[in-house]
Amino acid sequence: MVSDGTLTPIALAQRAQKNGVELWSLTDHDEVGGQAQAKASAKSLGLSYLTGVEISVTFAHKTVHIVGLGFDDEDPLIQSGLLATRGGREKRAREMSDQLAKVGIPNCFEGALNFAGNPELISRTHFARHLVESGVCSDTNEVFKNYLTEGKPGFIEHRWASLKDAVHWITASKGMAIIAHPGRYGFTPTEEFAFMSEFKAHGGQGIEVVTGSHTPDEYIKYADVALEFDFAASRGSDFHSPNESRIDLGSLPWLPGKLKPVWELLEHRIQ
Repeated sequence: MVSDGTLTPIALAQRAQKNGVELWSLTDHDEVGGQAQAKASAKSLGLSYLTGVEISVTFAHKTVHIVGLGFDDEDPLIQSGLLATRGGREKRAREMSDQLAKVGIPNCFEGALNFAGNPELISRTHFARHLVESGVCSDTNEVFKNYLTEGKPGFIEHRWASLKDAVHWITASKGMAIIAHPGRYGFTPTEEFAFMSEFKAHGGQGIEVVTGSHTPDEYIKYADVALEFDFAASRGSDFHSPNESRIDLGSLPWLPGKLKPVWELLEHRIQ
């Protein structure tokens, strides 16, 4: 991946094929630099492919993610929007590092950058990997229980793209906007309804129902949300690494109930 994964697009395509995946999409955070390699790898292995991205958005003082699928990754609108979104990552990362230094964990920016490579793409995941490698925590789950989350050392809120802008960048580039792993955000029922309603009003069309970040009960909950808002339904592994992710590529269950799969609506954009 180009953002916070540990495998290259070529390795991901090979893993997807080995695991029986038929249609694949690389959805790096705020970056489409891996799309050309992902498409070429999929084609060489006989896999169908949809362009993808996962855009960081601020809504109700929380960071949420909007996935784009099937868009034109060479469209200047989405490229410039993503560039602006990435622009604040280095400043935020340095502030995160300063906080961690104050609790006795120095040089975290440099350590995280070793995993990110590019300061414009540095994220909490890269900090988490550094904290594991340096022995502060045993695994990334322990990291996020003690650091880098709201109220814990190393958490710095950042103002990402607006929901309206993120959806517009995707749809204007001929793609479909989809809410990623909605069960992760901790919204109140009122906040969640407002989020879904505003997303739809801006032209959003889909929601992840089955994902590596959801429990089986959440599969059912968000299947009902999809029906309530007339959203198409998506499946996403949220796979970042063989050693970190709960769900491997190709191992998710099927969508529950009578839902409209996003890939049926994006058939004309499949490569």
